[in-house]
Amino acid sequence: MRRLVFATPLKRSVFFLAADSVLICLSLFLALVTHFNCSPTAPYWEYFRRLVGFVFAVKLLGMFVFRAYRITWRFVGISDLINLFWAILFSELLLVVLSLPNGVFPEMPITGVSKRIFFIDGIISFGLIGALRISKRIYLEVIRKRGAAAKSPNTLIVGAGNTGEMLLRDLMRTNYNRFLPVGFLDDNKDLVGNYIHGVKVLGTIDTLPDMVQRYKAQAVIIAIPRLNHKTLRRLYDMATRAEVKNIKIVPRIYDFSRPDINMRTLESISIEDLVGRQTVSVDYKGIRAFLRARTILVTGAGGSIGSEIVLQACAFDPERVLLFDVDETELHNLGLRLRRMFPHLVDSVVYITGDIRDQARLREVFEQYRPEIVFHAAAYKHVPMMEFNPKEAVKVNVFGTYNLASAAQAHGVEKFVMISSDKAVRPTSVMGATKRMAEHICGALNDSALGKMALVPDDPARRHPAAVPSTRFLSVRFGNVLGSRGSVLPLFLEQLKYGGPLTVTHPDMRRYFMTIPEAVSLVLQASILGNGGEVFVLDMGKPVKILDIAEELIRIHGMEPYKDIEIRITERRPGEKLFEEILTAEEGTLASRHEKIFVARNVTHYAPEVLKQILEEFSAEISDPSPGSDERMRLLLKKYVKYYQESDGIPGPLLPQDAETGKTGGRFRP
Repeated sequence: MRRLVFATPLKRSVFFLAADSVLICLSLFLALVTHFNCSPTAPYWEYFRRLVGFVFAVKLLGMFVFRAYRITWRFVGISDLINLFWAILFSELLLVVLSLPNGVFPEMPITGVSKRIFFIDGIISFGLIGALRISKRIYLEVIRKRGAAAKSPNTLIVGAGNTGEMLLRDLMRTNYNRFLPVGFLDDNKDLVGNYIHGVKVLGTIDTLPDMVQRYKAQAVIIAIPRLNHKTLRRLYDMATRAEVKNIKIVPRIYDFSRPDINMRTLESISIEDLVGRQTVSVDYKGIRAFLRARTILVTGAGGSIGSEIVLQACAFDPERVLLFDVDETELHNLGLRLRRMFPHLVDSVVYITGDIRDQARLREVFEQYRPEIVFHAAAYKHVPMMEFNPKEAVKVNVFGTYNLASAAQAHGVEKFVMISSDKAVRPTSVMGATKRMAEHICGALNDSALGKMALVPDDPARRHPAAVPSTRFLSVRFGNVLGSRGSVLPLFLEQLKYGGPLTVTHPDMRRYFMTIPEAVSLVLQASILGNGGEVFVLDMGKPVKILDIAEELIRIHGMEPYKDIEIRITERRPGEKLFEEILTAEEGTLASRHEKIFVARNVTHYAPEVLKQILEEFSAEISDPSPGSDERMRLLLKKYVKYYQESDGIPGPLLPQDAETGKTGGRFRP
């Protein structure tokens, strides 16, 4: 019995063919009854016998021509009904033509029949066959809705735009088995009172607490993808004060050409959303023009920033994406995610294990794949760890960058984008100083004439000098990204899992925060703004106290800070600042064409020949195994990195003073 009733394309086509045959005959008979005004003496059966063969054959022809049988009954939509309309219209017009007396066709039983019959038949046919097509959706999404209402929680959807509509359609398809929408809320007052698929827009967002009480809502879904953390926090606070426990939010949409918003992708609101989520608008058209049909290399592709660059780049239809990382496990995990999100790009993604310190491996990759754009995200980034391993930090962050940048220049890469850090500004750590040196390397190579003529192995038999377009190098600095590996948030979550305490190194410690997707969106935007040589600085908003994040994280998990979970103040770690300077008086900044991206002003860098001598000094120190070589490496960094001063662990001034108000805090005024 299961095999008999199990739907297949053949069974579905046979079912609709049989059902349509009955409905075609029924509609013709009803058209005749209507035409003769239900007269008891009218020759219904005579006309029916004359016309039924022609009507049946022509209508089935129209249905096949307009693909009226290539449907899925459960998901019949407007496009299917439009195809049905054209099929019926085509059929009725053809029947009218066949019924006209003319010298082309011989006289047939249909000749001379009133055209009114075909007009009425078309209306009835479309109504009956269309009703059959949408009957299953009506049953599942309207009739069965009452049964679902008893099991699913009443839900308010915040946002009545495209995302909210897509979400509602998916709720309808899943028979409301998780949420039962009772209304929309939207700040567009023109939408209030309107209906979307039968669900009313009840009011504005500010009415959320009242609507929760009025409609006994037990869940809230926030269907607004671009939402800053202040607005999201306001919505979250209103919902929690109304005692709503189930609050969901739609995830970031990566591929706007193939949006996928459904119930499976909904996420609970996280601490990243409440602290770092910002409204970021970027030039998607410009980024698409920059990345489309290009070969892109991403180093550190398995890391937090690198993997997000890969995900966002894949949404812009690149020719090929090269994922380069020393960690094969992270590459494997990223590959699984890419196959799920971008199945059409499976053959365009190349997974490459390697180390940026390995010049031969880099040369092999560049010669084989010829990348046109490079995003360099591979680095040692953990501040305390690098304080104990300064030579390793120089090997990766300085020489790894130089190896990669030199290979890019030698092979004619169009643009090289290095991910830098706010810790490179007035650095107090080895990590920050090495990142500043990496910026110097990019600046020096950008103006270098070495890349304008290079040995290009076009022919393995002969290597000859050939003109290579000059590579444009740029760096992008930004602060901490919430949720990245080794950042404060994963540490807090790990501590929370074991019941605390959460450890904060200083009660006044502040950091700039942004979520990873938003920071990477701005990196892509900066990559199309740069002409070469710039150091871009991202506006990360206002600094946030680490202590506030710890308290909020405890609350979002349904507990009270200092009561259920302790927060312990420890001591500052080696190389750690109280305040990260992104937009700083050290250089000052200039505005760019984007409101959240600035250009560091008066950025100095070393000439290529001077840089070569500096790197030789660093190389000699790396090769020195004698005691004290780590300290001499720090001295070299101090010698060549301006303003580098090791942290003494003593709390300094918390925030720079505002020149206009005399107050501390707030966003730097560029």
